[in-house]
Amino acid sequence: MEWFGNLLGIINTYLYSYILIILLVGAGLFFTYKTKFIQFRMVPEMFKLLVEKSPTDNAGKKKGISSFQAFTISAASRIGTGNIAGVATAIALGGPGAVFWMWMIALIGGASSLIESTLAQVYKVKDSSTGMYRGGPAYYMEKGLNKRWMGVLFAVVITLTYGFVFNAVQANTITIAFEESFGTNRVVIGIIISILTAVIVFGGLKRVVSVTQVIVPVMAIAYILIALLVVILNITEIPNMFVLIFKSAFGLEEAFAGMIGAAIMNGIKRGLFSNEAGIGSAPNAAATASVSHPVKQGLIQTLGVFIDTLLVCTSTAAIVLLSDAYLQSDSASINLTQVSLISNLGEWAGIFLAIAVFLFAYSTVIGNYYYGETNIGFIKESKTALLIFRILVVGFVMFGSVAKVQIVWDLADLFMAMMAIINLIAILMLWKVAKPVIQDYIAQRRQGKNPVFYKKNVPNIGEVECWGDEEENR
Repeated sequence: MEWFGNLLGIINTYLYSYILIILLVGAGLFFTYKTKFIQFRMVPEMFKLLVEKSPTDNAGKKKGISSFQAFTISAASRIGTGNIAGVATAIALGGPGAVFWMWMIALIGGASSLIESTLAQVYKVKDSSTGMYRGGPAYYMEKGLNKRWMGVLFAVVITLTYGFVFNAVQANTITIAFEESFGTNRVVIGIIISILTAVIVFGGLKRVVSVTQVIVPVMAIAYILIALLVVILNITEIPNMFVLIFKSAFGLEEAFAGMIGAAIMNGIKRGLFSNEAGIGSAPNAAATASVSHPVKQGLIQTLGVFIDTLLVCTSTAAIVLLSDAYLQSDSASINLTQVSLISNLGEWAGIFLAIAVFLFAYSTVIGNYYYGETNIGFIKESKTALLIFRILVVGFVMFGSVAKVQIVWDLADLFMAMMAIINLIAILMLWKVAKPVIQDYIAQRRQGKNPVFYKKNVPNIGEVECWGDEEENR
C-alpha cells in the first residue's frame, strides 16, 4: 500500500499547489468583490436569521426544517475532526503559519459559501415521499445550468466523499483518541461506532435532525470553553502566539523559515476540510430549510463557516500552540491535540477530549450520511440503492476505525479537491442567477420588509420548482 500512499501524495500536491488554490482564492475574491464584501457587511443579519422561525401553513404547522435546524445539519458535518485533528495536523506539517492561511480561506470562502447555499435554496425540490425539501449542487447544475451529466458526476463524487471517505476519517480519529486516552482496542471501538451509526442512518432525516440539533451546539460550546480556560491560564503568552502565527505564515519566523509553501498548502487543505466553504457540501443542508428567501440560508451557512474556523479551529490552534508539544512530539493528528491539552490542564483533559472527539466525529458521520442520501435521490429514486448505501456507510466507518491515519486523510484530500473543482466551476457559471437574487433580498431589506422571494423576480432563472407566486409553494 506504500505505492498507493505515495501516488495520493503526488496527486494532492499538484491539485492543492496549482489548480485548487487558484480556483478557491479566485472564486472567493470574485464573489467578495461582486457582492461588496457581503460576508462581512451582513454578520449582524446572520445572527438574526439564526433564530428566525420557519414559515407555517394555514393550520399553523411548520412547513419544514427551520434555519437553525438546517444550520445544525451542516455544522454537524463541518464541526468535527477537522477542527481538532485537522488543525493539529496542519500545524505539525506546516508550522503555526498554517493557522493564518486557514483563517484566510474561511474569510474569502465565506462569499463562495453564501453563493452556493443561496443557489441550493433557489433550485431545491420537494421530496414526494417525505414532504421535505432537498437540493444542493447536483440540483442547481441540472436545473440552473441544464447540465444533468454534471449534476450526476457531482452527486457520485459527494456520495463517495462524504458517505464513505470522510466518515472513515471521523471513525479513524475516534478510535485513535480512545486508544490514546484509555488504551482501548481500535477494532472494538470501531464495532461500537458502526452499530451506533447504523441506528441513526436507518432512521431517516428526521432522526438526523433530532440528534444534530442537540449534540452540535452543546459540544461546540464545551470545547470552546475548555480552550478558553487554556487561554486564560496562558494569557500572557497570547500576543506571542499571534505574532508567531503571522510571522510563520510568511516565513519570517526563524524556526519555520522555508516552510511558507507547506504552511499555505496545509492551511488550505485543513481549512477546506474543516469549514467546507465552496466545496458543495453545506448547500445540501441549506436546501432543506423552509425560509421565505434563498439568501437567508446563504447568510446562515456563511455564519457556519466563520464559527467553524474563527472560533472552533482557533480554539484548537490555541491549545496546541500554547504548549510545546508540537515542537517535541512526533504526533501529527488527534493525539497531538491530546498531548497539548494534557500539558496545559492535566490528564483529565485528555479524557475530556476523547469524549468530545467522539461527539464531534459521531455527529459529523450523521451529517455526512445525509449528504450522500440526498445525492443518491438525485441520481435515481431507489430503495435498493439507498439500502446498499447505508450498509456501505457503516462498512466504511468500520474500515476507517482500523486504517492508517495517512491513507484516510490523503483520500479525503483527493475527493474533497474533486468536489470543490466541480462545484466552484458551477457556481461561477451561475453567478448570473445568484446576483439578482441577492439584489432582490437587499432591496427588500432596505425597504424594511421581511424579504420574500418569487421566481418571477429573476428573469431566465431556469427550472425552479419551489418559488412560485403562491404562498404555499414555499
